[in-house]
Amino acid sequence: MTGPIDAHAGSVDAAVAHAFAHLHAEATTTLGNWQAPDTAQERLRAAYLDHLQRHPDGVAKAGPPAHLTASCLVISPDGAQVLLTHHRRAKQWFQFGGHLEVGDASLYAAAQREGREESGIATVTPEPHIVQLDQHALSGDFGHCREHLDVRFAAVVDRDVMPETSEESLDVAWWATNDLPAGTREELTNLVGAARRALSL
Repeated sequence: MTGPIDAHAGSVDAAVAHAFAHLHAEATTTLGNWQAPDTAQERLRAAYLDHLQRHPDGVAKAGPPAHLTASCLVISPDGAQVLLTHHRRAKQWFQFGGHLEVGDASLYAAAQREGREESGIATVTPEPHIVQLDQHALSGDFGHCREHLDVRFAAVVDRDVMPETSEESLDVAWWATNDLPAGTREELTNLVGAARRALSL
């Protein structure tokens, strides 16, 4: 999805902006230095940076309804399988990911934490470079959240490492990349392709 990012300009919670200042600065630097692979991703990169400039709290769930998130696609070494979570709220299959937390040092650290927490695999370690940006509106019971500006990383994990289902998930399972779940197939197919290219799989 590549529509206009929510231009919500409500009052900024100074405490939230202060608490997340390190992540706001890190995200601005990381996105500022990232070389987008194509024009569509470059447009999103510029839009994310504009959003951050307009919103000092734009990396926090408690900030504007549109805010940055981080996620991690777990993919097998041959690129033929991905480990996905059946999201409890969305009732759909996705890569691991979620909101940034005050204790995260970076977008990368947030993606790694989410990958480890939601997969139950303590060794999930994403590659350090962004593989894709994805802006998407939310539908369902997500409260204040209306739009996620997701920053996506990828981690290679052997199929013989056993995952565990977290409280945020209904299930965690491996899926063949040529038979991804209906409902999010198009989005996941694009992400898998971006991850394969970035990781040379």
